[in-house]
Amino acid sequence: MVAIPSETAPLSATDLYQVLETSDVPNGVINIITGDKEELTKVLANHDDVDGLWYFGSKEGSSLVQNAAAENMKRTWVNFGKNRDWFNPKHVNAQDFLRHATEIKNIWVPYGE
Repeated sequence: MVAIPSETAPLSATDLYQVLETSDVPNGVINIITGDKEELTKVLANHDDVDGLWYFGSKEGSSLVQNAAAENMKRTWVNFGKNRDWFNPKHVNAQDFLRHATEIKNIWVPYGE
């Protein structure tokens, strides 16, 4: 998994990475990259070894992700700049997004003996 943290608060993601690094999660399973979100998103969307991309950002960025990912048949989940309440049934596809977010992911948190 590759994650691009928020540009306004990247330290929380790097703190999470330190927790994961001391746990039993194998090296390379979770990668956090920081930098310009739009540029990193473009690179990931065009990369042939990335199977899926989940993007939450602007409408323009969502369109870029879908267009770039279509060239190599990458699965995408984008929000087109709309905010969703994940638990509100009135928000279209909110439950689908939530299911995709939790479908394959696991997290190990170390604790004392």
